[in-house]
Amino acid sequence: MVLIGSRIRLILVIASLWLSLCICSIHGDEGNVYCVKSIYESVKDPLGYLNSTWNFDNHTEGSICSFLGVECWHPNENKVLNIKLSNMGLKGSFPLGLANCTSMTGLDLSNNDFSGPLPSNISHIVGFVTSLVLSSNNFSGSIPVDLVNCKYLNELSLEHNQFSGLIPTELGSLGRIKTFNVANNRLSGPIPSLPANLSADDFANNPGLCGYPLPSCQSSSKSSTTVIVAAAVGGMTISALVIGVGLVFLYRRAAEKRKQLEDPEGNRWTMILKGSKGVKVSMFEKSVSKMKLGDLMRATNDFSKNNIIQSGRTGTMYKAVLEDGTMLMCKRLQDSQHSEKEFVSEMATLGRVKQKNLVPLLGFCMAKNEKILVYKYMVNGALYDYLHPEESTVEQKKVLDWLVRLKIGIGAARGLAWLHHNCNPRIIHRNISSKCILLDGEFEPQISDFGLARLMNPIDTHLSTFVNGEFGDLGYVAPEYTRTLVATPKGDVYSFGIVLLELVTGERPTQVNRATESFKGNLVEWVTMMSDEARLNDVIDNSLLGKGVDNEVFQFLKVACSCVVPGPKERPTMFEVYQLLRAVGERYNFSTENDIMVPTDSGDAQWSELIVARDSTMD
Repeated sequence: MVLIGSRIRLILVIASLWLSLCICSIHGDEGNVYCVKSIYESVKDPLGYLNSTWNFDNHTEGSICSFLGVECWHPNENKVLNIKLSNMGLKGSFPLGLANCTSMTGLDLSNNDFSGPLPSNISHIVGFVTSLVLSSNNFSGSIPVDLVNCKYLNELSLEHNQFSGLIPTELGSLGRIKTFNVANNRLSGPIPSLPANLSADDFANNPGLCGYPLPSCQSSSKSSTTVIVAAAVGGMTISALVIGVGLVFLYRRAAEKRKQLEDPEGNRWTMILKGSKGVKVSMFEKSVSKMKLGDLMRATNDFSKNNIIQSGRTGTMYKAVLEDGTMLMCKRLQDSQHSEKEFVSEMATLGRVKQKNLVPLLGFCMAKNEKILVYKYMVNGALYDYLHPEESTVEQKKVLDWLVRLKIGIGAARGLAWLHHNCNPRIIHRNISSKCILLDGEFEPQISDFGLARLMNPIDTHLSTFVNGEFGDLGYVAPEYTRTLVATPKGDVYSFGIVLLELVTGERPTQVNRATESFKGNLVEWVTMMSDEARLNDVIDNSLLGKGVDNEVFQFLKVACSCVVPGPKERPTMFEVYQLLRAVGERYNFSTENDIMVPTDSGDAQWSELIVARDSTMD
């Protein structure tokens, strides 16, 4: 018996070890694949969005990173960063398999037909997300109290669902929350105290909710006898009305869902603007004719997806052609956490920022919850599309010669150095990439999106902090950002160094076509490896070699490499980068004037981002 008992204990120990190994395996890269596959298997996909790109036959590392709606920390590693499945007509319950995406920081299932309650243990499934967007579905039941254990939440969007009951008071302890929206549900009771600066719109159309920012809750003892009698007399009538209103509500929601699925242009959000076409566009340039929102809607074909120039973390840019033939660019800004007064103040400041290598902000417009920015049109689009035309939605373009690339590098450096050193107030860009460097008719570079990172989320320090898990475009993020979550000028320098590497190598930031199949790193890692092997000349774009400018190209490459060293303190300032690049192109006389003044200081501690120094009370 003792021997049998010992064997049983040994079997149990082995089984336990085997189970733990399985669990560890699931929660590694295989766990991320299992996570994505469980979504594919558990939801209904009537429109075939997932079926068209989610192919699990490919078992290579990073295969799931090419799936529609799946973003990874690195394109060659199965480590999910965000899952964004908005507007796909998906059906089913909340996918429990998400628990295996243990590195996921953002989940967006909005504008689908998911239904049923949220898991009561939701923090065990998406406990590390900073953004949870479940709006415009059919989720029902109560809001789980367990959401309080999602400690990193910056955004919780539950609007346009069927949630009922109380808003858990415990959610008031979510100290990082910036966006909290539960409008258009069936919630009741007092609104708990939340740390975010919220408005009545965030709680609208919940008949039973009360308390700030909605009207105060009525005392339960007031006229209780009268209420009881009235309820008894009118009960039947009220019940009939509730049923009637409920049927109308359900009919309208069904109609809205049908319209969402029948919107090939992807611009149904403009429907809410139909009654606001007369809203004036505030213009900073007197030379630009007065416009109204209706003019911008006609000029963009109601912001049709066919007019999209580029999409990024700050919003979507559209091409606009006015009736007189004037071409502009209109940016639909992502949700801004500023009040209307603060936003107008921000716009006034950005409208005064003028420099030849910055895309001019011509005006802006506010209607409903939408904010539209108007910019000068850049006829040659984004630098990224020229360097990587096979990925671009525009037609194939000619290869940029060395003279144009050098001109772009110097001009873009001038613009960013001016933001860092001479603009008042000084601006840290935070999202520098070749996608935000636009080219005019003469291929003069102009930087877009400057100052917009400040508009996305309020910040509470003199250095810019990242929130909502948004660090910038993949491949351009300085290595220290994921550790410190603080943006600095040297972070911009690193991102700009990636742009310079793109210019001189012709390779993408996250994928190197000329590397060996065994190489799984990014552009910086490839250049570093080639430098260690004394093969730095081999990283230069073949189209630039043998044209009599090899020395200039190599000097340009050395400047780029100095920008992307791991230690921020070892990187040059943008003023120094600009001067170094000017020296490389000195014989071409790209710039006869020195419009960047020598900075009075370069210490990071002296920096403040847009508006912060002027309005330190804004939280």
